[in-house]
Amino acid sequence: MGLGNPGPEYEGTRHNAGFWWVDGAARHLKVHLQPDRAYHGLVARANLPGGPVWLLQPMTYMNLSGKAVGALARFFKILPDEILVIHDELDLPPGQAKLKRGGSAAGHNGLKDIQPQLGSPDFWRLRLGIGHPGVRSEVAAYVLRKPSGAEREVIERNIDDTLAHLDALIAGQMDKATLLIHAKPQRPHKPRPE
Repeated sequence: MGLGNPGPEYEGTRHNAGFWWVDGAARHLKVHLQPDRAYHGLVARANLPGGPVWLLQPMTYMNLSGKAVGALARFFKILPDEILVIHDELDLPPGQAKLKRGGSAAGHNGLKDIQPQLGSPDFWRLRLGIGHPGVRSEVAAYVLRKPSGAEREVIERNIDDTLAHLDALIAGQMDKATLLIHAKPQRPHKPRPE
C-alpha cells in the first residue's frame, strides 16, 4: 500500500512518494491499478506463483488511509505483518530508504489512521526519504510541495533501487530485503599512487 493524496494538484508532491512506488511496482508486476469503491482506492491484483499480491493507493486523502487498507485487509483476511505500507519520510534524506516492522506513526497522519483500522502497529513500513525543511512549522507546506527536479530524480532513483528488491518483499524475505535496502552503495576505490 502506497500512501499519498488523490488529485492532480497533489500528484507530484513529496507526500505522494508512496504512490510513485506503487506505480513502479504495478509496472514491474505488469498489472494496472483500477478504481474500486469497496476498497476506497485504486487497486491491482497480481496473481503470482506464491499467491495473490494486492497493490493499493487509497483515494481517501492521507489522514483517512486506514479506511482503504482496513477494508482490503478485513475482506481478504490479510494480517498486519503481511502488509507493507510505503510512505514519505521526513527523517531520512532524499535517496535513502529504510524498512521496518511496527513502531509509532511519528506524526505521519497516514500511519496514524492505519494502526487503529488494523488493530495493530505490527505492519511493515518502507520509509522513502524526502528530507526535512529544517523548521517544524514548515513541515505541512513542505510535504505538499513538489521537490526540485534534481531532488525528484534522487527520490525516483531510490524508488527504483528499492523496487529492485520487490521479489524479496513479496516472498516475505524481510531480513534479506532489509539488508539489501539498507546497504549503502560501494564507493569507488581511489587509484593507488604509482
